[in-house]
Amino acid sequence: NMANKIIVNSIDFQRELKKKFNLNSQCIYNPLNKKEIIKNSKKKIKINFFRKNDFKIISVARFSDQKDHFCLIKSINLLRKKYQNIKVLLIGSGEKKDEIKYMIDQLKLNKFFKILDFKNNPYPYIKKSDVFILSTNFEGLPNVLLEAITLNKLVISSNCPTGPSEILDNGKGGLLFRVNNYKQLSQKIIFAIKNKKKCSKKILFAKKRLYRFDFSKNLEKYF
Repeated sequence: NMANKIIVNSIDFQRELKKKFNLNSQCIYNPLNKKEIIKNSKKKIKINFFRKNDFKIISVARFSDQKDHFCLIKSINLLRKKYQNIKVLLIGSGEKKDEIKYMIDQLKLNKFFKILDFKNNPYPYIKKSDVFILSTNFEGLPNVLLEAITLNKLVISSNCPTGPSEILDNGKGGLLFRVNNYKQLSQKIIFAIKNKKKCSKKILFAKKRLYRFDFSKNLEKYF
């Protein structure tokens, strides 16, 4: 009640606020500093987990219920026999870390997964991957998807409220699956493995659409 203005970071979020609380707001996208991301991605790292012929998946997210890493783990479990060269790197920290480790261990998926602690600079790791996956239950506008697109990565994301479908233009710039639907996620991973040309076009489309999140443009809106 004390606010003169409400600012949200996605148009979907703006609609939700109007629909649920009858509140008017202004959308200003998160400012994306592409130059900084590209510069930081060039830092040299050693990661023996990813091999040359692997299909390299990365997920950078807090280990919490919200991010639903269990959906990703279950999807890989479905693919384990047919796609032995899949490797998944999980980067993050949080209260669900031990449960995530336990599930990987129980399903005997240790050869497919590696967990790294939170990194201030995850960009060199993203750069070494083929696909970025976000299996989240809800967001505002997930910056990490913008960062992955900046580094020319195919994004596979849950079609959660709010942000992913907006960033990926309803699937034109990446692949979307239903929240918690690990079977559908596994199908999207198979699509990414089998359709490299189609996925390259999606990456290119997503990159062209990044102008919406331009650093200077959105800071100017705040000003």
